[in-house]
Order: sequence, then structure tokens, then C-alpha cells
Amino acid sequence: MNTWDVIVVGGGAAGLMAAGEAAGAGARTLLLEKMPRPGRKLRITGKGRCNVTNVAERDAFLDHFGKSGPFLRQAFARCFSDDVMAFLESIGVPLVTERGGRVFPESGKAQDVVDAMVSWAKRQGVVTHVRQTVDGMILESGGVRGVRVNGETLLAGCVVLATGGASYPGTGSTGDGYRLAAAAGHDIVPPRPALVPLEVTESFVRGLAGLSLRNIRMSVFVNGCCCDEQFGELAFMEYGVSGPVVLTASGAIVDALRAKQSVEIEIDLKPALSEEKLNARLLRDFAERGREPMHSVLRGLLPKQLVKVCLTAVGIPGKRLASGVTGDQRKRLLSWLKAMRLTIQGYRPIKEAIVTAGGVSTQEIDPRTMASTRVEGLYIAGELLDVHADTGGYNLQAAFSTGWLAGRSAAALAI
Repeated sequence: MNTWDVIVVGGGAAGLMAAGEAAGAGARTLLLEKMPRPGRKLRITGKGRCNVTNVAERDAFLDHFGKSGPFLRQAFARCFSDDVMAFLESIGVPLVTERGGRVFPESGKAQDVVDAMVSWAKRQGVVTHVRQTVDGMILESGGVRGVRVNGETLLAGCVVLATGGASYPGTGSTGDGYRLAAAAGHDIVPPRPALVPLEVTESFVRGLAGLSLRNIRMSVFVNGCCCDEQFGELAFMEYGVSGPVVLTASGAIVDALRAKQSVEIEIDLKPALSEEKLNARLLRDFAERGREPMHSVLRGLLPKQLVKVCLTAVGIPGKRLASGVTGDQRKRLLSWLKAMRLTIQGYRPIKEAIVTAGGVSTQEIDPRTMASTRVEGLYIAGELLDVHADTGGYNLQAAFSTGWLAGRSAAALAI
């Protein structure tokens, strides 16, 4: 059959949800996926555990999307975290809520979410064709009439684009949707990496690769002004830094770097101690362990990999006895422990980003339906939209919600 009510392009979280909801509403629905099977990117989310949503209240939830939050208010009013949780449990995916309100499948396996959603879509009546690359859309008289796939024409009353962004291209997210949407007349906000590791100038970080620091405070300075602060875990890589605090702050940092602004991060290694209390701790340690070398004394304050970096930065020989440390040296050490600075010189490529910022401008999408305001019968959902949040299950919820709304709305128009 080459004629459908709804064709959904892209078999990720948004696409699977859109297709299943459209078919469940009675629309003859075709799901086109370019990879050998749907849900490839969904399988690797949350480090393979799939952080499906978050139990935060709606207003707090929307805050995580920054300026794009208001656009999602309508979608979240129709399909929010409690709806997605009930849906997943109803199709056989028990869930657990963990620290920070993050929701995961009880099994800890993202594959279980993929398998359950693929099976659900099939039961709903969705026909899925894999290894299908959409060459273009058929546009006539201001509306979409179908798609061209591998040289074949497929007609449809409505088309849902849910092709994802440009991160993790090995999963199929290669930016195809930007091309299709632009050809239909949509403005594309320049895609760029979000939730992405950062590259630093300081060469010593290569020797710290693999080290993770828990419970630190990271402050972000743009052109010398503090503009963000995060608390949690940071990880050193050969090229720079990653980890939850870095990924969460990275979106604004990427924008600052693209605007040719200077960016530094400041790491408070001992945020639980005020400068006064930390100074007292240093005085006590130096008095009690005065006959020990500083490289040994500092092991009580720092991971082994950081000791040499610290001593070099503050100008204290590692073999100097603690009793021989001067007051000025102690002050420099105190300052470094509370404000270790790194210069951000770049960010990793978009293919390494967890999500993509930019995409189809939300100014051209009806937030009540996810319908294009440029092309009748065209709906856009998921990461293809210029909508993104930090880590914690927020981005997947946006994919589910916009996919749900696009699928239902497309079916209502098509039938």
C-alpha cells in the first residue's frame, strides 16, 4: 500500500509515540526508520539505563528548558510525566524513581523501553518499514501530500517529522530532518551541541583522565562574570572535563564560545567547608603532621592524581615538610582548593553531544498541536525542534509529549 493517513519519519522516542498514538486513534499509520530497527538512540540514553522522565512539578520541570520552556506548556498539559509513567508501566515497563526525581526502568535496561514501545506500536496497528531514507516530501498547494523514499512515492494525509537532532549520528540522528524541514520553508536555528563535554587549555588535565570528583561546586565565568553555578560530579578527560555539572552548564558555555567570549570554570573542591574552616583544617593538619612531606599530607584532602597538580600550582615542593610551609604558601593552597580554575577553549563535536540545541524554530510550530504553521498537514516533534534541557529525564519527556501530541493531532486531521 502506498497511501496512508499518517506517515511518521523517524523511529525514536518521539516517532514511536507519535506513530502509536496516531494508529490508536484510527489512522492508517506508516513509520519509516532509516536504521535496521527503531529506537537505536533510545537504547543508549541514560548510559544505557534510559532516564525516561522526572517527577519534578511542571513549573520546575519547564524551568530546565530555559527560554524554550513556555513552548512546551501546552504539550505538557496534555501529556506529562505522570502520563508517560502510567503509559510505560501499562505496556510492561516497571519504573523506579531515583535521586533528583529521575525515573528509570526498574530493570535498568533502556532496551526494555525500546522493546516495549516497538511492540506497543505494532499492537496499535503501526506498520514499520526499516532501512528507509526519506529523500524529500511531496508538497502541493501549501500542504504536504506524502514523501519520497528510496525513489518511491508514498502518499499521506499528514506527515510527522521526528528524525531527531544531529548528535550520535551512528544511531541514525544525522540531521536529515533539518534538510526536510528547510525544504518545506521552515527556519532552522543553527544546530549546535548541547549537553556536551568541554575542552580546556591546561595540559595537565591529560594526566587526570579518568578521575571523577564528587560533591564539588563548579562556577562558570563568562568574560570574568559568574553566570552559573552547579553542584555535583565532574569527570576529567584527556581533552578536558565532562560529568553532570559540566554537561548541565555546557549549553550556555557553547553559546558563549560561539560568540567569541572568554570562559573559565572555577572548581571548589571543598564546598562543605568555608574558607575559615578549611584554613583551620590546614593549620591542624600541618601541626599534627609537621614532620611529613606535603605530598603525603595532601593525600588527606585530595585524590592522588590531583596532589602533584595542586603542589605545582601553588608553588610548594612535594618533599617540603608540612612544618616548613609558609603562611603565604598556605593561603595560596587554601585559595586553590576553593577555586581551582580551568580555561575553556572549546567543546567536543556535535556527534558526541547527548542532545542537539537548535533545530526547527518553535515560532513556526503551533504548540497546541505540533503542526507546522508553514505547511498544512506537517507536524514536527522531538529533538528536531529548537527545544532542549539539561540532564535529568527532561529531554525524553519533551520527546514523548511532543510525539504524543503530534500523533494525535495528525490523526485527527487525516481522518
